[in-house]
Amino acid sequence: MSAIAGATAGVAWAGLTERCAALDWDVIGADLDAWGCAVVPGFFNGEECQRLAAAYSKPALFRSRVVMARHGFGQGEYQYFAYPLPSPIARLRAALYGPLARIANRWHEAMGVDVRFPLEHTDLIARCHGAGQLRPTPLLLQYRAGDYNCLHQDLYGEHVFPLQAAILLSQPGRDFTGGEFVLTEQRPRMQSRAEVVALEQGSLVLFPVQQRPVNGTRGVYRVNLRHGVSRLRSGTRHTLGIIFHDAQ
Repeated sequence: MSAIAGATAGVAWAGLTERCAALDWDVIGADLDAWGCAVVPGFFNGEECQRLAAAYSKPALFRSRVVMARHGFGQGEYQYFAYPLPSPIARLRAALYGPLARIANRWHEAMGVDVRFPLEHTDLIARCHGAGQLRPTPLLLQYRAGDYNCLHQDLYGEHVFPLQAAILLSQPGRDFTGGEFVLTEQRPRMQSRAEVVALEQGSLVLFPVQQRPVNGTRGVYRVNLRHGVSRLRSGTRHTLGIIFHDAQ
């Protein structure tokens, strides 16, 4: 029995693929266009969140552990899942990808970027692996009081899928305080804009990896984005991150 078996047993993860298909992708696309992020409250239930957070203590599931302070990334730590990914992570990654690929292709067309993305996640992974990007990128992050994540972009190699996802596994106000999810946009010839995204336990947030198109008075222009987490005031915060391209 695998180390993740306890996290996949019982009623947890029921209809995960169907949940993704049932999301209102028109609203999600409109929110991403307008604000650079989209939030789906209650995507995971409490049991699912608790099981995934508990998986952080199972080293057999992961390929590497990163202590942020050693690399100047902030404070806190995270672990990248190893292949083969746990079934819920693999299913979620594949099910979210297809609708997001349509948004990504629309964005690239608007920004005049030639790259287009296949609609099946296995084809994107084949593209990554063909370029030497072989390491899986889904991860669990853990923060304790005083920890934070500096503003950054999750690029990892030549092939970058322009959208990613995160799910908050802990409950603000009960499990931790502080630790808000933050996005910043660096706009040409303008001051940067910050977006503090309010999340509850189980909330899914979708956001750009690096750039998004914005309509201006002179047409569409590209906006650069970074994301991070503000300082945790108390408690412990766990987050699942889903990045769709693999790493070099």
